[in-house]
Amino acid sequence: MKNTADSFLRLVKIMDELREKCPWDKKQTIHSLRSMTLEETYELTDAITDEDWKGIREELGDLLLHILFYSKIGSEENKFTLVEVMNGISEKLIVRHPHIYGDVKVDNEEDVKKNWEKIKIKEGKKSVLSGVPPSLPAVVKATRIQEKAKQVGFEWENKNDVWKKVEEEISELQQAIEQNNQTNIEEEFGDVMFSLINYARFLHVDAEGVLERTNKKFIHRFQQMENIAGNNGKNLTDMNLDEMDAIWNEVKKQNTNP
Repeated sequence: MKNTADSFLRLVKIMDELREKCPWDKKQTIHSLRSMTLEETYELTDAITDEDWKGIREELGDLLLHILFYSKIGSEENKFTLVEVMNGISEKLIVRHPHIYGDVKVDNEEDVKKNWEKIKIKEGKKSVLSGVPPSLPAVVKATRIQEKAKQVGFEWENKNDVWKKVEEEISELQQAIEQNNQTNIEEEFGDVMFSLINYARFLHVDAEGVLERTNKKFIHRFQQMENIAGNNGKNLTDMNLDEMDAIWNEVKKQNTNP
C-alpha cells in the first residue's frame, strides 16, 4: 500500500509541476482536454479488445493523468479538489454497497444491480435511465439502456422470447422495404439493431466488443486481399466482384482467425 501511495503522490507532484512550469500544460482547459480524453479512452478500449496488457497498463496511466489534470484545474477554479474527488467516489461506493458495508443481504450479482438502481432512485434520480450518458456510442448506449430497464423487471423471460422479437422486427423491416417507405425502413432497421443487441445480452455477448472484433477482422482480411491483388499486378478498382470474392475466399482459408 505504501508503494501505491508513494507512486500516486509522485504523479500528483509531477502534474502540479507541469501545470506550473510547462507552457503547454499551463494552457489546457477542461474543454481542450475533452477530445484528448475521448481519444485516450478509445485507445484503452482498443488495447482491451486486443488483450494487449502492456497497452492497457499504458493507457490506464494516460487516463489517470487526465483525471489528475481535471482535478488540478477544478482546484484552480475553486470548484473541487482531488481530495473531494476521491472522497466522493469512496462515499458513493460505500453507500451503494450496503451488502458489504451494511446489513443488506444479496444472493447474486443481479441482486447487487437491483439494489444499486434502488439506491440511485432514493438519491434523487428521476428515472432509472437518467444515468445513461447521452454521448455514449449507440451500441453501448442501447446495451446500458436495456441493462438498466432490466433492474426494474422490464425484461424478457428467456432468449427464445427475445429471438422471436428479433424475427418480428425483421419482418416489420421487410414490410417497410416492400412499401418503399424510407422513414419506416430507417425506424424498423433501428428496431432490428436494438433487438439484436438485446439478444446479445441474453447470449452473454458484448455487442460493442464483438462488432469491433469483426471490424478488425474485416480490415485485416481486406488488406490481405489488397496485398494479394497487388502481388499479382492488379488493383482492386480494376477488378470485378467475382475476382475480388475469389481472393476474399482465399484469404479466409489462409487465416480464419487473424
